[in-house]
Amino acid sequence: MKINEITKVLEAWAPLTYAEDFDNVGLLVGDNLAECSKALITIDTTEEVVNEAIREGCELIISFHPIIFSGLKKLTGKTYVERAVLKAIKNDIAIYAIHTALDNHKHGVSFQMGLELGLKNQQVLIPKNDILLKLNTYVPHNYVSKVLESLHNAGAGSIGNYDACSFSVDGMGRFTGNDKSTPANGTKGVPTEAKEQQLNLIFQKHQEEAIINALNEAHPYEVVSYEINNINNSNQDVGMGSIGELNHEMKENGFLDYVKKNLNCSTIRHSKFNGNKIQKVALLGGSGSFAIAAAKHQGADAFITADLKYHDFFEAENKILLADVGHYESEQFTNKLIASYLTKKMPNFACILSQEKTNPVNYF
Repeated sequence: MKINEITKVLEAWAPLTYAEDFDNVGLLVGDNLAECSKALITIDTTEEVVNEAIREGCELIISFHPIIFSGLKKLTGKTYVERAVLKAIKNDIAIYAIHTALDNHKHGVSFQMGLELGLKNQQVLIPKNDILLKLNTYVPHNYVSKVLESLHNAGAGSIGNYDACSFSVDGMGRFTGNDKSTPANGTKGVPTEAKEQQLNLIFQKHQEEAIINALNEAHPYEVVSYEINNINNSNQDVGMGSIGELNHEMKENGFLDYVKKNLNCSTIRHSKFNGNKIQKVALLGGSGSFAIAAAKHQGADAFITADLKYHDFFEAENKILLADVGHYESEQFTNKLIASYLTKKMPNFACILSQEKTNPVNYF
């Protein structure tokens, strides 16, 4: 199996289109046409992880965090990043990073943390804007069913829990073909009218190429007239963080004990207790201070994240319990999530979880 066959499966699940602009995702090291029989899945790519991949005979490392983040100007082995990359190259091991592409998945990093806490009714905390597009096209009446089927198969018209959604308006199309035209309706050089339907369908940004191809393949006209517009709506299926509910209310100290046990945290930094009951919980894996306002706006009783700074805790304002569980701790279940997906989609492909604990933070 080639590496690009594996990454294609990953990107159908977590499209790189939805990664944050600052991020560095995708294939970072290696040849996407190289053969691969086994992959190692890890949170971080370190020298120790590369050594593990060598021992296990893995040609690919699928990492949550990108080992190359802000670029490399030299490869001399002076830093841990350079040493890990050099060792991977010398041993023909490719490195792929998924990072915020998976952070922005509805059932991604934060959702997985919610599952570990037993949250129900989870929804995206901060839905993404500007990733929903609308297709307008014009189709002869007798081809509407064929074109719609093709567009739906490519993913157009899926909105929330509903598929095959569209809107149509009857109208009259008019055209005149020149000497080189081969019109499906009418005769070249002769003004023609054809009963058509205007079709309108919503789709997600990463589906655009597939949908245009599907339209051109199914449409009878030599030149297909269509337009694509950004509708600027929030997409409830893509975005950062998750918010859900515990099965029952908890006192603040009992809730933090529960979090420590289920997330295997040795310590939790938190804002002051105010005697509030905790049931609605927001989560964001990794550095999530930017989502405090969203958690409060959504009415969360508590917000679990990582990397909160001193002044971030003031933002609780006696309205919410802020809990910093640690960066690694908030994302530790991600490798299991990736492995589970790949095993389901590619049952005959070997992927293993790294046994290296890559958390660089220690507690005394």
